[in-house]
Amino acid sequence: MSDVPRAEAISESADSELVRRAATGDMRAFEALYRRHAGRVHGAVWRLSGMNEARAEELTQEAFVRAWQKLDSFRHESAFSTWLHRLAVNVALMDLRGRDPEDTVESDVLEAASEPVTPFCAGERSDLEQAVAKLPPRARAVLVLHDVEGWKHEEIGRELGMAVGSSKAQLHRARGLLRGMLGAVS
Repeated sequence: MSDVPRAEAISESADSELVRRAATGDMRAFEALYRRHAGRVHGAVWRLSGMNEARAEELTQEAFVRAWQKLDSFRHESAFSTWLHRLAVNVALMDLRGRDPEDTVESDVLEAASEPVTPFCAGERSDLEQAVAKLPPRARAVLVLHDVEGWKHEEIGRELGMAVGSSKAQLHRARGLLRGMLGAVS
């Protein structure tokens, strides 16, 4: 029998107690929640911000400020970590919506993406992260939400204000751009 489900239950129980205390104004409890969850929140917003460390730090802080402000709306129907992660992703997506939907991408990147490609090979992690960071913001957001965070196209469409077909097209575009940037040839 695995201890993983038990550890998760203990963690969720501890989170619930910390959330209850934080909702009454206990700053130490909220600080503990921050320490427990800041890494995962930062990771999600870092990927969505195109691996822009400064922007990811700002978005992480903004997500926790919003969480503090909305703690009383957390109904304990799901894990706090799930609620917080969704809130953080929404903060990053709102930031993305506030920017030009098609920030410029260097023409050589677009040109490389239009060349014939071979099946995708991820290469080294840092190369992949750098390539994802260079994607246009909406294509990057769809790729991260779908392929990294596991969202469905319907959820992505709702969050980004686009049709399901547009989400699928952006994912296809992002993958093609990545193939081109990573030097795969078909």
